[in-house]
Amino acid sequence: MLTPKILTTLRGYGLHAFGADALAGLTVAMVAVPLSLAIAIASGADPARGLVTAVVAGFLISALGGSRVQIGGPTGAFIVVVFGVIRDHGIDGLVAATCLAGILLLVAGWFRIGSLIRMIPEAVIDGFTIGIAVIIAASQIRFLFGLDLASEPADMLGKIPALWAARESLNPAAAGIALGAIVAIVALRRAAPRFPGLIVAVAAASAAVPLLGLDVETIASRYGALPNTLSAPSLPDFSLSRFVELMPSALLIAFLAGIESLLSAIVSDRMIGGSHRPNAELIAQGAANIGSSLFGGLPATGAIARTATNVNAGGRTPVAGIVHALTVLAAILFLSDLTGRLAMPALAGLLVLTAWNMSEPHKWRERLRMRRSDLALLAWTAGMTVLIDLTAAIATGVALGLALRLSRRDVPPSDWTPPDR
Repeated sequence: MLTPKILTTLRGYGLHAFGADALAGLTVAMVAVPLSLAIAIASGADPARGLVTAVVAGFLISALGGSRVQIGGPTGAFIVVVFGVIRDHGIDGLVAATCLAGILLLVAGWFRIGSLIRMIPEAVIDGFTIGIAVIIAASQIRFLFGLDLASEPADMLGKIPALWAARESLNPAAAGIALGAIVAIVALRRAAPRFPGLIVAVAAASAAVPLLGLDVETIASRYGALPNTLSAPSLPDFSLSRFVELMPSALLIAFLAGIESLLSAIVSDRMIGGSHRPNAELIAQGAANIGSSLFGGLPATGAIARTATNVNAGGRTPVAGIVHALTVLAAILFLSDLTGRLAMPALAGLLVLTAWNMSEPHKWRERLRMRRSDLALLAWTAGMTVLIDLTAAIATGVALGLALRLSRRDVPPSDWTPPDR
């Protein structure tokens, strides 16, 4: 079905359900604000674009999507891709590639390709997720320790020597703020899982900077004041040569957005005992990425961590996601000055924890018991992601994974059926 989930969940919707969704939406927004800022910064974009993405894409994913509780916005999985596109094509190229990716996702949803997600081997998905986590963590080392780098190489083999060469510029105050934020986030998550401790921890660590007179970078000191309004929408600049140039990036963005959103929807289904509509979800992802690009935002997809936060906070319909997007919009309109005072090391600590969670450490023991061929495929995909690039990792990983799948006799046949239109 292509019908948005919100049209079915609002039947019989009452004040009690709205209260639960509104509280969940507010809770998720407090998690989304610092995460969106940190993801945008790590991607090489200005921080405001992360908030714009959370507002525009978050609203459209909830309003048009096929999941009851999906929360959309910028995610860590895109950091590597976005950084590369901005480096090679500039921010205008990223906006255009995001719009193209949105169109590809709309087409994929219309032709009901969402059901084919199960054909991608889990070892490949785990491999590039772990690889991305390693790259995210490495990209935050300079901010964690306040290192003074004139330029930071994008590739891992060049990044490590550059960071080591800058070790004497380590800022103890920055390292202390980062460590304090990490400890506070972990402690609050364990003590009160439903409490929005993430924003409290980052805000408290950031507040220590002016109170103690520390020489630590903030968002405003590094990027200038954040805007307190959304920019007017505008169409990306397209030409035939630009289209051909950006299509590989658009395909990669669309692939990641589709994979991540459907995986997130599957996880949320298990949490609430529901079922999502994969092709409606792809169409929503397409609309969200087109909408985000029109406002100059980043690529977006379903965010597993924020979706889980929504479920745990009591959200049960797409209204929670809409409230989340409107709350982030309110933060842009009324709290931009306070947001600009968040400390860079605190946001770096948040991203390092995000990378750790992306690697799913609770699954490491289980992964070591995988078939040797699957474990090798996971290691290959992760290694290619870290040392080469994500496109090569996904292309070779999927090809090898499908070859392994076809070579095994114990794999059940696919239950996919032709679309009935």
